[in-house]
Amino acid sequence: MSPSLPSISSLPALSQDEQFRALDTLFEPSPELHTLMAPVLSNQTFSSYNSLIDAVGGRMSALSPKNSPTDDKILTGIMGSHPRLGRPKAADTEHMSELSKREQANLNTGSEAQAEKLRLLNVEYEERFPGLRFVTFVNGRSRDVIMEEMRRRIERGDIERERQETIQAMCDIAKDRAKKLEQSSLD
Repeated sequence: MSPSLPSISSLPALSQDEQFRALDTLFEPSPELHTLMAPVLSNQTFSSYNSLIDAVGGRMSALSPKNSPTDDKILTGIMGSHPRLGRPKAADTEHMSELSKREQANLNTGSEAQAEKLRLLNVEYEERFPGLRFVTFVNGRSRDVIMEEMRRRIERGDIERERQETIQAMCDIAKDRAKKLEQSSLD
C-alpha cells in the first residue's frame, strides 16, 4: 500500500493510532514522537501539514537534553528513528520506510568503496555524537555531497547545533513528504 495522509482538517477527529500513523508517514515511526505530540494532536487544529510540522519542530526544539534526562531520551529516540544514510540494500536489520527508500535511492548507487566510506562516516558521526544519527534532507543530492556535509558536521563537533540541524532536516523532509503526498492524492 502506498503511503498517504488524511486531510489535515480530519486529523483532530481521527483516532490516536490514525494520528500517529500520519506522524509516522511524515517523520518516521517513533514512540517518543507519539508521546511528545499526543497532547498537541488531541487539543489543536492545524491549517496545513506545514503548520503541524512546524509545531513538531517547535516541540522538539523546546526539549532541553542538556538539563533533562527525560528530554534527552525523547529527543534521542525521535532522532534515532531515521534510518542511516546509504544503508546497504541487503541489510534488513533496521526499519526503513518506503518513503526513506525512495528518498535515499541516489545514495544506494555507486561503488562499493563509496558505500563503505559512507558507512564509516555514519559510524564516526555516531561516535562523535552519541545517541544521534546523521539526518539531512537528501533531496536528490549525490553521495559525495552528502559525505562532505557529514565530514563538516563531524569536524565542527557542536552537539547542540547538531541537534538543531537534525530537527530542521527532519522537518524539511516531512514538509517535502507532505507536499508530494498531497500532490499525489490530487492526481
